[in-house]
Amino acid sequence: MSGRMLAAKDGAIGWMTFDHPERRNAVTQDMWLQIGEILEDFAKDEAIRVVVLTGTGDRAFVSGADISQFGANRRNAAEVAESNRLTNAARQALASFPKPTLAMIRGYCLGGGLAIALMCDLRFAAEGSTFGIPAARLGVGYAAPSVDLLQALVGPAYTREILFTGRRFTGEEALRMGLINRLLPSAELAPQVQEYAAMIGANAPLTIRAAKLASTELLKDDTTRDLALVQSAVEACFNSTDYQEGRTAFMEKRPPAFTGR
Repeated sequence: MSGRMLAAKDGAIGWMTFDHPERRNAVTQDMWLQIGEILEDFAKDEAIRVVVLTGTGDRAFVSGADISQFGANRRNAAEVAESNRLTNAARQALASFPKPTLAMIRGYCLGGGLAIALMCDLRFAAEGSTFGIPAARLGVGYAAPSVDLLQALVGPAYTREILFTGRRFTGEEALRMGLINRLLPSAELAPQVQEYAAMIGANAPLTIRAAKLASTELLKDDTTRDLALVQSAVEACFNSTDYQEGRTAFMEKRPPAFTGR
């Protein structure tokens, strides 16, 4: 099979790797289906508290969709719709994943690859990485949910610049726009991501869940926000044993040992 997804678990961290180096980690339809399976497993595993997405090698995080497949199953709007139907469950699983997600980016992060990074909560990149959405150079229509993700992050002016020009942006430009959280020397990227993921993994899972849920709901239109669900998640924090553990650990001047309960 051309291209695959790799999964690994390291303590509280789940690692998901786009492994298609011969095509700069371009994502195939089969890879999307594997993404859904991996995320389902990570979501069910209580030991996993944060997930890091990355690509094989130094050339690319994800260079986009595997365009070599377009001639077979994305030749027109109807076939694009059917292809998307088969992969939308995995896209939705990533976009709505309840645990924190972090994209570790080296090299190309283009098109669908940038859309994947945008679905993550945090984005750390190595210097020399390249960002862009070349849809206008390919005649590709960019769907409203993807535009919404981009615009919520960088605002309408940068969104239009990215989409209208189709050009590639440097890591420095991406950082300035707010497209990424950190831009680091290549040698520092993996250690920094490992440190951040471990930091998140050691924090109270229910608190992080409530914070991510609140952030997600507040990005929605007023008429579709479920603030009652957010409040329920907040109350679950105060009713948890982790809340008791956090206060006790603070008084005893020791690191807390949170269980997510």
